[in-house]
Amino acid sequence: MDIQYHKNFNKIFEKLSPKIRNKVRRAIDIFYDNPYDPQLDNHALHGKQKGRRAISAGGDLRIVFIEKNNYAIVEFLDVGTHNQVY
Repeated sequence: MDIQYHKNFNKIFEKLSPKIRNKVRRAIDIFYDNPYDPQLDNHALHGKQKGRRAISAGGDLRIVFIEKNNYAIVEFLDVGTHNQVY
């Protein structure tokens, strides 16, 4: 799996507190090993976000991404609370 980070993801990530950044890193590590790990709640998005997917990084924290070629390429697009990313 080739993981890429959109510039907006990186910009938002750098503004997060160290504690939240660690949660995001842990979720991405789990995702890398198994994108469908139950604790991530990997799910498709609808409406304006159709074609994108999201995972949970714990609590209300979400990571939005797109995947190509059956998870050969993944690009993380956004990170934040449920209300911030949807």
